[in-house]
Amino acid sequence: MKNFKKTISMITVLALTSSIFAFAGCNNGSNQSEIDLLPNPDVEEGTPAPEIDGYNLLWHDEFDGTLLNESIWSYDPHQPGWTNNELQEYTTSTKNVFVKDGNLVLKAIKGKNDKGNNYYTSGKVKTQNKQDFMYGKIVARAKVPEGQGLWPAIWMMPTDENYYGIWPKCGEIDIMEVLGSDVKTAYGTVHYGEPHAEQQGVVTLENNSFADSFHDYSVEWEPGEIRWYIDDELYLTVNDWFTCVEGADEEPYPAPFNQNFYVQLNLAVGGTWPGNPDETTDFDNAEFLIDYVRVYQKDSYDTNVKKPEKVFRQADETGNFIHNGDFAVAENLDDTEDWYFLLFEGGEGSAEIKDETMIIYTEKEGTVDYSVQLVQPELPMIKGKNYRVTFDCWADEERPLIVCVSAPNAGWIRYLADTKFTATTEPTTYVYEFTMRDKDDNNGRLEFNMGNKGSTATIYIKNVRVEEIDELTPSEE
Repeated sequence: MKNFKKTISMITVLALTSSIFAFAGCNNGSNQSEIDLLPNPDVEEGTPAPEIDGYNLLWHDEFDGTLLNESIWSYDPHQPGWTNNELQEYTTSTKNVFVKDGNLVLKAIKGKNDKGNNYYTSGKVKTQNKQDFMYGKIVARAKVPEGQGLWPAIWMMPTDENYYGIWPKCGEIDIMEVLGSDVKTAYGTVHYGEPHAEQQGVVTLENNSFADSFHDYSVEWEPGEIRWYIDDELYLTVNDWFTCVEGADEEPYPAPFNQNFYVQLNLAVGGTWPGNPDETTDFDNAEFLIDYVRVYQKDSYDTNVKKPEKVFRQADETGNFIHNGDFAVAENLDDTEDWYFLLFEGGEGSAEIKDETMIIYTEKEGTVDYSVQLVQPELPMIKGKNYRVTFDCWADEERPLIVCVSAPNAGWIRYLADTKFTATTEPTTYVYEFTMRDKDDNNGRLEFNMGNKGSTATIYIKNVRVEEIDELTPSEE
Protein backbone atom coordinates (compact mmCIF):
# COMPACT_ATOMS: atom_id res chain seq x y z
CA MET A 1 0.00 0.00 0.00
CA LYS A 2 1.14 3.52 -0.75
CA ASN A 3 -0.01 6.64 1.01
CA PHE A 4 0.75 10.34 1.36
CA LYS A 5 2.39 11.51 4.53
CA LYS A 6 -0.24 13.38 6.48
CA THR A 7 1.32 16.80 5.92
CA ILE A 8 1.62 16.33 2.17
CA SER A 9 -1.98 15.07 1.93
CA MET A 10 -3.29 18.13 3.71
CA ILE A 11 -1.36 20.48 1.44
CA THR A 12 -2.70 18.75 -1.67
CA VAL A 13 -6.31 18.81 -0.54
CA LEU A 14 -6.15 22.42 0.53
CA ALA A 15 -4.51 23.47 -2.72
CA LEU A 16 -7.20 21.77 -4.78
CA THR A 17 -9.99 23.12 -2.62
CA SER A 18 -8.75 26.67 -2.95
CA SER A 19 -8.70 26.20 -6.71
CA ILE A 20 -12.35 25.23 -6.63
CA PHE A 21 -13.34 28.42 -4.92
CA ALA A 22 -11.11 30.40 -7.26
CA PHE A 23 -12.97 29.43 -10.40
CA ALA A 24 -16.25 27.73 -9.50
CA GLY A 25 -18.10 31.01 -9.83
CA CYS A 26 -16.14 32.34 -12.81
CA ASN A 27 -17.12 32.19 -16.44
CA ASN A 28 -15.23 30.32 -19.11
CA GLY A 29 -13.23 33.42 -19.93
CA SER A 30 -11.41 33.30 -16.59
CA ASN A 31 -7.67 33.82 -16.58
CA GLN A 32 -7.42 30.70 -14.41
CA SER A 33 -6.29 28.22 -17.08
CA GLU A 34 -4.43 25.50 -15.19
CA ILE A 35 -4.43 23.70 -11.87
CA ASP A 36 -0.98 22.66 -10.61
CA LEU A 37 -1.15 19.33 -8.83
CA LEU A 38 1.28 17.94 -6.29
CA PRO A 39 2.64 14.46 -7.04
CA ASN A 40 2.94 11.88 -4.26
CA PRO A 41 6.69 11.43 -3.64
CA ASP A 42 6.40 9.57 -0.34
CA VAL A 43 4.91 6.07 -0.37
CA GLU A 44 5.31 3.08 1.89
CA GLU A 45 7.28 0.05 0.79
CA GLY A 46 5.25 -2.69 -0.89
CA THR A 47 4.12 -3.73 -4.33
CA PRO A 48 4.91 -0.83 -6.68
CA ALA A 49 2.22 0.50 -8.98
CA PRO A 50 3.18 0.69 -12.65
CA GLU A 51 4.01 4.04 -14.17
CA ILE A 52 1.65 5.52 -16.77
CA ASP A 53 3.13 7.85 -19.34
CA GLY A 54 2.06 11.44 -18.75
CA TYR A 55 0.83 10.78 -15.20
CA ASN A 56 2.20 10.87 -11.66
CA LEU A 57 1.08 8.32 -9.09
CA LEU A 58 -1.09 10.14 -6.54
CA TRP A 59 -2.04 7.23 -4.27
CA HIS A 60 -2.72 3.52 -4.53
CA ASP A 61 -3.57 0.44 -2.51
CA GLU A 62 -2.52 -3.03 -3.67
CA PHE A 63 -4.16 -4.75 -0.66
CA ASP A 64 -1.01 -6.72 0.07
CA GLY A 65 -1.39 -6.81 3.84
CA THR A 66 -3.83 -8.49 6.18
CA LEU A 67 -5.77 -5.45 7.40
CA LEU A 68 -7.65 -2.59 5.77
CA ASN A 69 -5.32 0.41 5.51
CA GLU A 70 -7.29 2.98 7.47
CA SER A 71 -4.97 5.80 6.45
CA ILE A 72 -6.57 5.41 3.00
CA TRP A 73 -9.98 3.87 3.68
CA SER A 74 -12.79 4.37 6.17
CA TYR A 75 -15.60 1.95 6.89
CA ASP A 76 -18.94 3.45 5.85
CA PRO A 77 -21.68 1.83 7.99
CA HIS A 78 -25.33 2.39 7.07
CA GLN A 79 -28.64 0.85 8.07
CA PRO A 80 -30.85 -1.10 5.62
CA GLY A 81 -32.82 1.12 3.27
CA TRP A 82 -30.22 3.89 3.41
CA THR A 83 -30.51 4.34 -0.37
CA ASN A 84 -32.16 2.71 -3.40
CA ASN A 85 -34.35 0.53 -1.13
CA GLU A 86 -31.34 -1.73 -0.56
CA LEU A 87 -31.65 -4.52 2.00
CA GLN A 88 -28.15 -4.71 3.48
CA GLU A 89 -26.70 -3.17 6.59
CA TYR A 90 -23.19 -1.91 5.87
CA THR A 91 -21.08 -2.82 8.90
CA THR A 92 -17.57 -2.36 10.29
CA SER A 93 -17.25 -6.11 10.83
CA THR A 94 -14.20 -7.94 9.51
CA LYS A 95 -16.65 -10.61 8.36
CA ASN A 96 -17.96 -8.12 5.79
CA VAL A 97 -14.74 -6.20 5.03
CA PHE A 98 -11.35 -7.91 5.09
CA VAL A 99 -8.06 -8.22 3.20
CA LYS A 100 -7.03 -11.69 2.04
CA ASP A 101 -4.67 -13.13 -0.59
CA GLY A 102 -3.85 -9.71 -2.04
CA ASN A 103 -7.47 -8.62 -2.39
CA LEU A 104 -9.89 -6.44 -0.52
CA VAL A 105 -12.96 -8.59 0.04
CA LEU A 106 -16.43 -7.09 0.50
CA LYS A 107 -18.68 -9.97 1.52
CA ALA A 108 -22.47 -10.06 1.71
CA ILE A 109 -23.85 -12.31 4.43
CA LYS A 110 -27.39 -13.63 4.79
CA GLY A 111 -28.69 -14.15 8.31
CA LYS A 112 -31.81 -13.78 10.43
CA ASN A 113 -32.98 -10.91 12.61
CA ASP A 114 -34.61 -11.31 16.02
CA LYS A 115 -37.98 -11.80 14.30
CA GLY A 116 -36.70 -14.67 12.19
CA ASN A 117 -36.73 -12.68 8.95
CA ASN A 118 -33.89 -12.61 6.43
CA TYR A 119 -31.29 -9.97 7.32
CA TYR A 120 -28.33 -9.04 5.15
CA THR A 121 -25.00 -7.43 6.04
CA SER A 122 -22.27 -6.32 3.66
CA GLY A 123 -19.23 -4.07 3.25
CA LYS A 124 -18.64 -0.52 2.05
CA VAL A 125 -15.44 1.56 2.28
CA LYS A 126 -14.52 5.05 1.13
CA THR A 127 -11.54 7.43 0.99
CA GLN A 128 -13.46 10.58 1.98
CA ASN A 129 -11.31 13.13 3.88
CA LYS A 130 -8.29 10.84 3.51
CA GLN A 131 -7.51 10.58 -0.20
CA ASP A 132 -9.65 13.22 -1.89
CA PHE A 133 -8.56 14.65 -5.24
CA MET A 134 -9.70 16.59 -8.28
CA TYR A 135 -8.99 15.23 -11.79
CA GLY A 136 -6.97 12.15 -12.59
CA LYS A 137 -6.98 8.59 -13.87
CA ILE A 138 -8.59 6.08 -11.54
CA VAL A 139 -7.87 2.38 -12.15
CA ALA A 140 -9.38 -0.49 -10.17
CA ARG A 141 -9.00 -4.20 -10.85
CA ALA A 142 -11.87 -6.28 -9.55
CA LYS A 143 -13.88 -9.48 -9.82
CA VAL A 144 -17.62 -9.34 -9.18
CA PRO A 145 -19.88 -11.94 -7.58
CA GLU A 146 -22.73 -13.63 -9.41
CA GLY A 147 -26.20 -13.93 -7.92
CA GLN A 148 -29.66 -12.41 -8.10
CA GLY A 149 -29.83 -9.23 -6.01
CA LEU A 150 -26.06 -8.65 -5.66
CA TRP A 151 -24.86 -5.23 -6.83
CA PRO A 152 -21.10 -4.44 -6.67
CA ALA A 153 -19.94 -0.91 -7.47
CA ILE A 154 -16.84 1.28 -7.76
CA TRP A 155 -17.87 4.92 -7.70
CA MET A 156 -17.03 8.49 -6.69
CA MET A 157 -18.83 11.27 -4.86
CA PRO A 158 -17.78 14.86 -4.00
CA THR A 159 -16.11 15.44 -0.65
CA ASP A 160 -18.41 18.39 0.04
CA GLU A 161 -21.75 17.16 -1.25
CA ASN A 162 -23.44 20.44 -0.38
CA TYR A 163 -21.12 22.66 -2.42
CA TYR A 164 -23.42 22.59 -5.47
CA GLY A 165 -26.32 20.99 -3.62
CA ILE A 166 -27.31 17.49 -2.60
CA TRP A 167 -27.54 14.65 -5.10
CA PRO A 168 -27.84 14.79 -8.06
CA LYS A 169 -26.76 18.44 -8.23
CA CYS A 170 -23.43 17.54 -6.59
CA GLY A 171 -22.51 15.03 -9.32
CA GLU A 172 -21.59 11.34 -9.17
CA ILE A 173 -19.11 9.29 -11.22
CA ASP A 174 -19.83 5.55 -11.35
CA ILE A 175 -16.68 3.80 -12.53
CA MET A 176 -18.28 0.36 -12.59
CA GLU A 177 -21.56 -1.30 -11.68
CA VAL A 178 -22.57 -4.89 -12.43
CA LEU A 179 -25.82 -6.63 -11.55
CA GLY A 180 -25.26 -10.09 -10.12
CA SER A 181 -28.16 -11.37 -12.19
CA ASP A 182 -26.44 -10.32 -15.43
CA VAL A 183 -22.67 -10.54 -14.90
CA LYS A 184 -21.94 -10.39 -18.63
CA THR A 185 -22.83 -6.67 -18.59
CA ALA A 186 -21.00 -3.76 -16.91
CA TYR A 187 -22.10 -0.12 -16.70
CA GLY A 188 -20.28 3.20 -16.39
CA THR A 189 -22.45 6.20 -15.53
CA VAL A 190 -22.30 9.88 -14.66
CA HIS A 191 -25.10 11.63 -12.73
CA TYR A 192 -25.60 15.39 -12.51
CA GLY A 193 -28.07 18.21 -12.85
CA GLU A 194 -31.30 19.29 -11.58
CA PRO A 195 -33.48 17.97 -12.99
CA HIS A 196 -31.57 14.70 -12.62
CA ALA A 197 -29.64 13.77 -15.73
CA GLU A 198 -27.32 10.88 -16.44
CA GLN A 199 -25.25 9.40 -19.24
CA GLN A 200 -24.35 5.73 -19.31
CA GLY A 201 -22.14 3.37 -21.25
CA VAL A 202 -22.64 -0.40 -21.38
CA VAL A 203 -20.20 -3.22 -22.13
CA THR A 204 -21.49 -6.76 -22.70
CA LEU A 205 -19.16 -9.74 -22.99
CA GLU A 206 -20.00 -12.49 -25.47
CA ASN A 207 -18.00 -15.51 -24.31
CA ASN A 208 -17.42 -15.00 -20.58
CA SER A 209 -18.53 -12.77 -17.71
CA PHE A 210 -17.18 -10.18 -15.32
CA ALA A 211 -17.57 -12.78 -12.55
CA ASP A 212 -15.22 -15.26 -14.26
CA SER A 213 -12.03 -13.26 -13.79
CA PHE A 214 -10.56 -9.90 -12.80
CA HIS A 215 -10.95 -6.90 -15.11
CA ASP A 216 -9.54 -3.36 -15.08
CA TYR A 217 -12.15 -0.61 -14.73
CA SER A 218 -10.88 2.92 -15.19
CA VAL A 219 -11.95 6.52 -15.63
CA GLU A 220 -9.98 9.48 -16.96
CA TRP A 221 -11.47 12.59 -15.37
CA GLU A 222 -10.42 15.94 -16.83
CA PRO A 223 -11.92 19.45 -16.56
CA GLY A 224 -14.00 19.21 -19.73
CA GLU A 225 -14.28 15.48 -20.35
CA ILE A 226 -14.69 12.15 -18.54
CA ARG A 227 -13.83 8.85 -20.27
CA TRP A 228 -14.65 5.28 -19.20
CA TYR A 229 -12.61 2.15 -20.03
CA ILE A 230 -12.76 -1.57 -19.37
CA ASP A 231 -9.47 -3.40 -19.88
CA ASP A 232 -8.15 -0.25 -21.61
CA GLU A 233 -11.00 -0.23 -24.15
CA LEU A 234 -12.80 3.13 -24.31
CA TYR A 235 -16.58 2.74 -24.22
CA LEU A 236 -18.03 6.07 -22.99
CA THR A 237 -17.03 9.73 -23.33
CA VAL A 238 -19.03 12.55 -21.68
CA ASN A 239 -18.36 16.28 -21.99
CA ASP A 240 -21.76 18.03 -21.87
CA TRP A 241 -22.97 17.86 -18.27
CA PHE A 242 -24.52 20.67 -16.23
CA THR A 243 -25.83 21.46 -12.78
CA CYS A 244 -28.27 23.95 -11.33
CA VAL A 245 -31.14 24.37 -8.95
CA GLU A 246 -34.25 23.62 -11.02
CA GLY A 247 -35.59 26.84 -12.48
CA ALA A 248 -32.33 28.74 -11.90
CA ASP A 249 -29.39 29.44 -14.22
CA GLU A 250 -26.84 26.68 -14.70
CA GLU A 251 -23.62 26.89 -12.68
CA PRO A 252 -20.56 27.74 -14.80
CA TYR A 253 -19.23 24.72 -16.69
CA PRO A 254 -17.57 22.34 -15.79
CA ALA A 255 -19.57 22.32 -12.53
CA PRO A 256 -20.23 20.06 -10.70
CA PHE A 257 -17.14 18.10 -11.72
CA ASN A 258 -14.64 20.78 -10.67
CA GLN A 259 -14.34 19.87 -7.01
CA ASN A 260 -12.68 17.20 -4.86
CA PHE A 261 -14.12 13.70 -5.12
CA TYR A 262 -13.37 10.48 -3.26
CA VAL A 263 -13.50 6.78 -4.16
CA GLN A 264 -15.86 4.24 -2.63
CA LEU A 265 -16.34 0.50 -3.03
CA ASN A 266 -19.38 -1.49 -1.96
CA LEU A 267 -21.42 -4.63 -2.44
CA ALA A 268 -25.13 -3.88 -2.16
CA VAL A 269 -27.88 -6.47 -1.67
CA GLY A 270 -31.23 -5.85 -3.32
CA GLY A 271 -32.62 -2.48 -4.31
CA THR A 272 -34.72 -0.85 -6.98
CA TRP A 273 -32.36 -1.71 -9.83
CA PRO A 274 -31.08 -5.27 -9.22
CA GLY A 275 -34.15 -6.56 -7.40
CA ASN A 276 -33.97 -8.68 -4.27
CA PRO A 277 -32.11 -11.97 -3.74
CA ASP A 278 -33.98 -15.22 -4.25
CA GLU A 279 -33.43 -18.90 -3.55
CA THR A 280 -30.79 -19.09 -6.31
CA THR A 281 -28.48 -16.49 -4.72
CA ASP A 282 -25.37 -18.19 -3.35
CA PHE A 283 -24.24 -16.16 -0.34
CA ASP A 284 -21.33 -18.52 0.33
CA ASN A 285 -19.70 -16.94 -2.74
CA ALA A 286 -21.14 -13.42 -2.46
CA GLU A 287 -17.73 -11.74 -2.42
CA PHE A 288 -16.64 -8.64 -4.33
CA LEU A 289 -12.85 -8.88 -4.79
CA ILE A 290 -10.73 -5.78 -5.46
CA ASP A 291 -7.10 -6.45 -6.42
CA TYR A 292 -5.98 -2.81 -6.39
CA VAL A 293 -7.07 0.80 -6.66
CA ARG A 294 -4.66 3.32 -8.23
CA VAL A 295 -5.07 7.04 -8.78
CA TYR A 296 -2.80 9.02 -11.09
CA GLN A 297 -2.68 12.71 -12.03
CA LYS A 298 -1.08 14.78 -14.72
CA ASP A 299 1.30 17.62 -13.78
CA SER A 300 -1.44 20.14 -14.59
CA TYR A 301 -4.87 20.43 -16.21
CA ASP A 302 -6.22 23.17 -18.44
CA THR A 303 -9.42 24.40 -16.80
CA ASN A 304 -10.24 26.98 -19.46
CA VAL A 305 -12.89 24.73 -21.00
CA LYS A 306 -16.22 25.42 -22.66
CA LYS A 307 -19.29 23.26 -22.78
CA PRO A 308 -19.81 21.87 -26.29
CA GLU A 309 -22.78 23.17 -28.20
CA LYS A 310 -25.53 20.59 -28.63
CA VAL A 311 -25.88 19.26 -32.16
CA PHE A 312 -29.42 18.29 -33.14
CA ARG A 313 -30.14 15.73 -35.84
CA GLN A 314 -31.91 17.13 -38.90
CA ALA A 315 -34.91 15.41 -40.47
CA ASP A 316 -34.56 13.90 -43.93
CA GLU A 317 -36.39 15.31 -46.96
CA THR A 318 -39.60 13.55 -45.89
CA GLY A 319 -39.46 15.01 -42.38
CA ASN A 320 -38.36 11.74 -40.73
CA PHE A 321 -35.80 11.94 -37.91
CA ILE A 322 -35.24 8.17 -37.97
CA HIS A 323 -32.23 6.94 -39.92
CA ASN A 324 -32.92 3.88 -42.10
CA GLY A 325 -36.54 3.85 -41.02
CA ASP A 326 -37.50 1.92 -44.17
CA PHE A 327 -34.77 -0.67 -43.45
CA ALA A 328 -33.44 -0.33 -46.98
CA VAL A 329 -29.88 -0.81 -45.66
CA ALA A 330 -28.68 -3.92 -43.84
CA GLU A 331 -26.71 -2.28 -41.03
CA ASN A 332 -24.68 -3.55 -38.09
CA LEU A 333 -27.11 -3.94 -35.19
CA ASP A 334 -24.37 -4.46 -32.59
CA ASP A 335 -22.92 -0.95 -32.72
CA THR A 336 -24.39 2.19 -31.15
CA GLU A 337 -25.19 4.06 -34.37
CA ASP A 338 -28.70 4.28 -35.84
CA TRP A 339 -30.48 0.99 -35.04
CA TYR A 340 -29.07 -1.34 -32.47
CA PHE A 341 -30.29 -4.45 -30.73
CA LEU A 342 -29.75 -5.08 -27.01
CA LEU A 343 -30.20 -7.95 -24.55
CA PHE A 344 -30.32 -7.67 -20.75
CA GLU A 345 -31.39 -9.59 -17.65
CA GLY A 346 -31.78 -13.07 -19.10
CA GLY A 347 -32.98 -12.01 -22.54
CA GLU A 348 -31.69 -14.07 -25.44
CA GLY A 349 -32.31 -13.48 -29.11
CA SER A 350 -31.14 -11.81 -32.30
CA ALA A 351 -32.25 -9.35 -34.95
CA GLU A 352 -31.70 -8.84 -38.64
CA ILE A 353 -32.80 -6.59 -41.49
CA LYS A 354 -34.25 -8.60 -44.34
CA ASP A 355 -36.54 -7.63 -47.21
CA GLU A 356 -36.78 -4.05 -45.88
CA THR A 357 -38.07 -5.38 -42.57
CA MET A 358 -36.58 -5.51 -39.09
CA ILE A 359 -37.02 -9.03 -37.70
CA ILE A 360 -36.55 -9.78 -34.00
CA TYR A 361 -36.13 -13.38 -32.89
CA THR A 362 -36.57 -14.08 -29.17
CA GLU A 363 -35.21 -17.26 -27.59
CA LYS A 364 -35.66 -16.24 -23.95
CA GLU A 365 -37.83 -13.29 -22.94
CA GLY A 366 -35.82 -12.37 -19.81
CA THR A 367 -37.06 -10.85 -16.60
CA VAL A 368 -37.63 -7.17 -17.48
CA ASP A 369 -39.30 -5.21 -20.30
CA TYR A 370 -35.96 -4.23 -21.79
CA SER A 371 -34.48 -7.75 -21.71
CA VAL A 372 -35.05 -7.78 -25.49
CA GLN A 373 -34.79 -4.31 -26.96
CA LEU A 374 -34.47 -2.48 -30.28
CA VAL A 375 -33.57 1.22 -30.13
CA GLN A 376 -32.50 4.24 -32.13
CA PRO A 377 -30.95 7.18 -30.19
CA GLU A 378 -29.98 10.78 -31.00
CA LEU A 379 -33.50 11.95 -31.83
CA PRO A 380 -34.00 15.72 -31.41
CA MET A 381 -36.61 16.53 -28.78
CA ILE A 382 -37.39 20.28 -28.47
CA LYS A 383 -39.47 21.63 -25.61
CA GLY A 384 -42.93 22.71 -26.77
CA LYS A 385 -42.82 20.79 -30.07
CA ASN A 386 -45.31 18.08 -31.06
CA TYR A 387 -44.17 14.72 -32.43
CA ARG A 388 -45.70 11.71 -34.13
CA VAL A 389 -44.32 8.15 -33.99
CA THR A 390 -45.48 5.79 -36.74
CA PHE A 391 -44.55 2.20 -37.59
CA ASP A 392 -45.93 -1.05 -38.99
CA CYS A 393 -45.71 -4.14 -36.81
CA TRP A 394 -46.88 -7.76 -36.69
CA ALA A 395 -45.78 -11.08 -35.21
CA ASP A 396 -45.88 -14.81 -35.87
CA GLU A 397 -48.57 -15.03 -33.22
CA GLU A 398 -50.42 -12.38 -31.24
CA ARG A 399 -48.17 -10.91 -28.56
CA PRO A 400 -47.64 -7.68 -26.56
CA LEU A 401 -44.71 -5.26 -26.65
CA ILE A 402 -43.94 -1.69 -25.55
CA VAL A 403 -42.94 1.41 -27.51
CA CYS A 404 -41.67 4.66 -25.97
CA VAL A 405 -39.36 7.63 -26.50
CA SER A 406 -36.96 7.74 -23.57
CA ALA A 407 -34.31 10.15 -22.29
CA PRO A 408 -31.04 8.27 -21.57
CA ASN A 409 -29.34 11.55 -20.60
CA ALA A 410 -32.20 12.86 -18.45
CA GLY A 411 -32.77 10.17 -15.87
CA TRP A 412 -34.57 7.88 -18.33
CA ILE A 413 -37.77 9.90 -18.16
CA ARG A 414 -40.25 9.27 -20.98
CA TYR A 415 -41.16 11.85 -23.60
CA LEU A 416 -43.58 9.32 -25.10
CA ALA A 417 -44.80 7.24 -22.18
CA ASP A 418 -44.28 3.49 -22.14
CA THR A 419 -47.14 2.38 -24.38
CA LYS A 420 -48.15 -1.26 -24.46
CA PHE A 421 -49.78 -2.56 -27.62
CA THR A 422 -50.56 -5.97 -29.04
CA ALA A 423 -49.04 -7.05 -32.33
CA THR A 424 -51.31 -9.37 -34.31
CA THR A 425 -50.42 -11.69 -37.18
CA GLU A 426 -51.53 -9.05 -39.69
CA PRO A 427 -49.36 -6.00 -40.52
CA THR A 428 -50.86 -3.03 -38.69
CA THR A 429 -49.90 0.64 -38.64
CA TYR A 430 -49.52 2.17 -35.17
CA VAL A 431 -49.53 5.94 -34.59
CA TYR A 432 -48.71 7.77 -31.34
CA GLU A 433 -48.44 11.52 -30.76
CA PHE A 434 -47.02 13.52 -27.87
CA THR A 435 -45.87 16.98 -26.85
CA MET A 436 -42.30 17.42 -25.62
CA ARG A 437 -42.61 19.23 -22.27
CA ASP A 438 -39.09 18.92 -20.89
CA LYS A 439 -35.73 20.56 -21.45
CA ASP A 440 -34.37 20.40 -25.05
CA ASP A 441 -32.63 17.07 -25.61
CA ASN A 442 -30.56 15.99 -28.60
CA ASN A 443 -30.62 12.35 -27.48
CA GLY A 444 -34.20 11.18 -27.35
CA ARG A 445 -34.37 7.43 -27.93
CA LEU A 446 -37.07 5.43 -29.68
CA GLU A 447 -37.41 2.04 -27.96
CA PHE A 448 -39.22 -1.18 -28.74
CA ASN A 449 -39.17 -3.30 -25.56
CA MET A 450 -40.04 -6.94 -26.10
CA GLY A 451 -38.88 -8.70 -22.94
CA ASN A 452 -40.85 -10.27 -20.09
CA LYS A 453 -44.14 -10.33 -22.01
CA GLY A 454 -45.01 -14.01 -21.85
CA SER A 455 -44.13 -14.60 -25.50
CA THR A 456 -41.13 -15.36 -27.68
CA ALA A 457 -42.99 -14.98 -30.98
CA THR A 458 -40.94 -13.42 -33.77
CA ILE A 459 -41.69 -9.73 -34.40
CA TYR A 460 -41.60 -7.80 -37.68
CA ILE A 461 -41.29 -3.98 -37.90
CA LYS A 462 -41.38 -1.72 -40.99
CA ASN A 463 -41.68 1.94 -42.01
CA VAL A 464 -40.62 3.60 -38.75
CA ARG A 465 -41.03 7.36 -38.55
CA VAL A 466 -40.56 10.04 -35.90
CA GLU A 467 -41.56 13.46 -37.20
CA GLU A 468 -42.47 16.91 -35.92
CA ILE A 469 -46.09 17.97 -36.42
CA ASP A 470 -47.86 21.30 -36.06
CA GLU A 471 -50.48 20.13 -33.59
CA LEU A 472 -51.75 16.95 -32.02
CA THR A 473 -54.71 15.11 -33.45
CA PRO A 474 -57.65 16.17 -31.21
CA SER A 475 -58.35 12.62 -30.05
CA GLU A 476 -54.76 12.27 -28.91
CA GLU A 477 -54.86 15.45 -26.85
